[in-house]
Parts: sequence; C-alpha cells; structure tokens
Amino acid sequence: MRRINKLTDQDLVELFLDGDIAAFEELYNRYWAKLYSEAFKRIRVREASEEIVQDFFTSLWTNRAKLNIHTSFQNYMYNSVRYMVFAYFSKQDSRKKYEAFLSAGSASHDNSTEDVVNLNDLERSLNKQLDHLPDKCRSVFELSRKQYKTNKEIAAALGISEKTVENHLTKALRILRVSLKYVNILLLIISSGQ
Repeated sequence: MRRINKLTDQDLVELFLDGDIAAFEELYNRYWAKLYSEAFKRIRVREASEEIVQDFFTSLWTNRAKLNIHTSFQNYMYNSVRYMVFAYFSKQDSRKKYEAFLSAGSASHDNSTEDVVNLNDLERSLNKQLDHLPDKCRSVFELSRKQYKTNKEIAAALGISEKTVENHLTKALRILRVSLKYVNILLLIISSGQ
C-alpha cells in the first residue's frame, strides 16, 4: 500500500492527471491553506479568498484532462491564483464603474417633478375637455373611467340601456381623442425622457 502523503508533487500530479482522487485530495490538503494565504494577502476579503482557492481546485479537477503544466506544480498553482486575484479585482472595478454609471444615470434622468407637472397639466386638460361634453355623456364617462363602474352598473344608475351607455362612451372617447390629439405626443415625450 502506497503512502500518498510521502509522494512528491510531481508524482501526485501524474496520478491526479490520470484521475486518482486520492492524489488530488493530497494536493488539495497540502496547498489549500498556502493558496488561501496568497489570495488573502492581496484581497483582504476572507470569503473572496476562499472562493478563489475553491474555484482553482474545482477547475483543476474538472479540466485535468486538458491540463498541460510546463513549470513546477507550485508555480502553476500560485500563478493561477494570482491570475484569479487579478480577475477578481477587474470584476470589482467593473462592478464599481457600472454602479457609478447607474447612479449617475438615475440622477440625470430623475425627471419625477417634471413628470408630475406634465401629468397634472394633462389631467387639467382632460378635465377641461370633459366639461365641454354633454351632461349625460360626461356622467357616463366619469362613472366608467373614474369610478370604474361596468356598463350594466352605469345603465342601472342612470336609468338608461347598456347600448346607450356604450354610445355615450364611444362619443366621449371620440371627442376627447380629437380634442386631445397632442396627448400621444406628450406621452411619448414623457416616456422617452425616462
């Protein structure tokens, strides 16, 4: 029976490359703490350092069939972890730039006051146009669109047929659409500003 912990790194690597899990575990146990220390002294974040070392060993195992190590195994490991640390910093830098971009973008697109003013103007215009509708037509429209009543409920409340309710709504919408034809343009301006 071989004593795996007595084997050299080179012997362990050869066994591990052939799929020997015990050889891989021995390499893991020999170098996990050293690689963690290497990552931590650069990053100073415990969780990120642990994740880097775990990712290294996971990648090492899953890509063992494709590995081609030209230097010593120690050099290969330390260089790999250093590269992963650089990738970590690059990712953090990109994340910070993206967050800064988002916060700058949201600050420059904060038109909430302007939008409220525009919507209030739009509501005033709509109410002004509603005042010009015939009384029955305006009542039907307000019951439908402001109080959310069904055509049947409006017909019962006003003592008219459902067909008459439909006719009044159609007439009100047609008049409002014509008199407020700029509303679509205003809505497009408001929505494109967000």
